[in-house]
Amino acid sequence: MKFSHAVKTAIAGLASHKSRSVLTILGIVIGVAAVILVVSLGKGAQNLILGQIQGLGSKTIAVLPGREPKGPSDIAQTFSDSLKEKDLEALRRKDNVPTLEKIMPVVFGGASASYGDETYRLTILGVSGLVGEIFDLRPQTGVFLTEDDVKNRAAAVVIGAKVKDELFGESAALGERIKIKGRNFRVVGVLPKKGQVSFFNFDEMALVPYTTAQQYIFGIKYFHRFIIQPSSEEEIGRTVQDVKITLRNSHGISSPDKDDFFVETQADLAARLGTITSVLTLFLAAIAAISLLVGGVGIMNIMLVSVTERTREIGLRKAVGATNRDILNQFLLEAIILTLIGGIVGVFAGAILSFLSSLALSNFAGLNWTFVFPFSAAFLGLLVSSLVGLVFGLYPARQASLKSPIEALRYE
Repeated sequence: MKFSHAVKTAIAGLASHKSRSVLTILGIVIGVAAVILVVSLGKGAQNLILGQIQGLGSKTIAVLPGREPKGPSDIAQTFSDSLKEKDLEALRRKDNVPTLEKIMPVVFGGASASYGDETYRLTILGVSGLVGEIFDLRPQTGVFLTEDDVKNRAAAVVIGAKVKDELFGESAALGERIKIKGRNFRVVGVLPKKGQVSFFNFDEMALVPYTTAQQYIFGIKYFHRFIIQPSSEEEIGRTVQDVKITLRNSHGISSPDKDDFFVETQADLAARLGTITSVLTLFLAAIAAISLLVGGVGIMNIMLVSVTERTREIGLRKAVGATNRDILNQFLLEAIILTLIGGIVGVFAGAILSFLSSLALSNFAGLNWTFVFPFSAAFLGLLVSSLVGLVFGLYPARQASLKSPIEALRYE
């Protein structure tokens, strides 16, 4: 039998039971669509995270307290108090880190701010006057914090756009005083709507001098991190080494294994988070792909029923000259066509769902989410769905091909 004739015969067989064929295809559609959706959202999340990291600039270096976390159990190490004022002074000395251009100590934490009858829970970010240059921030109204504010532990604050809306509404905030931890802070600047930059959402933040935050808000004498920028990208490696040596000398550490701090570049962070999101995406895609196996079992079940219902047809075809191979090919093609159609519909359904999810995340969640169509996942979905049809259709097709034409014609 010619292949084209076998395909036409298989399609005719499927068309004779439209409802059954559609329900059989549905299992494959759901499986492939789920894989496309998971992989697309995973890629979108990866792009979002990497975009936030790159918001700090490619030559930004972060120094964090505690041992570098190697797993979930090590996260608590990052809350160490190992970064002190003496470390800041040591890093600022040119003879220790000649390539260092900017360094900003950072402290942060949650607090409530109030103005009149309004209260809002926000994030306090204690920074220096370099915050505008490092994070590429400009106040919409007013001015930024200055180094004099840091030296004098000034009760000055720059608030984000959402903080301004929550506390002041349509009223002007500049020059007004808000209360944080029982202390009055004068609003010297208001940021425009900025959203997320790296891991900081500046719309929901209040920026104060880090010295003020340490003494009057958090009551600490250490820093949560240093943010450093070298003179050029080419000097990143040298700067990292000089920072490590300087801090080891400051802390009296003789071996890198005993470091109570760790240094992270944007490239390191991007690579690490990229790996994490990729592994999670593959894990979720593998779970979603289980539905393809369920769909395959459904196809085998339906094809076995079809073989039983069409026993007389099989006997008649064999009686007029059809070989076992012809019967095998017909039923095998029916299974493959079912899964292939399901795969194609599933790819389109997954793409539409992914696009709609991206729109929802962008418009309603306020995230800078981009739609990514995973071509590799689409190709793999079509390939796997066809293989599912081949594997799970083989047994019913073989059962059909082995039927005796005489017994088949007698079948009632």
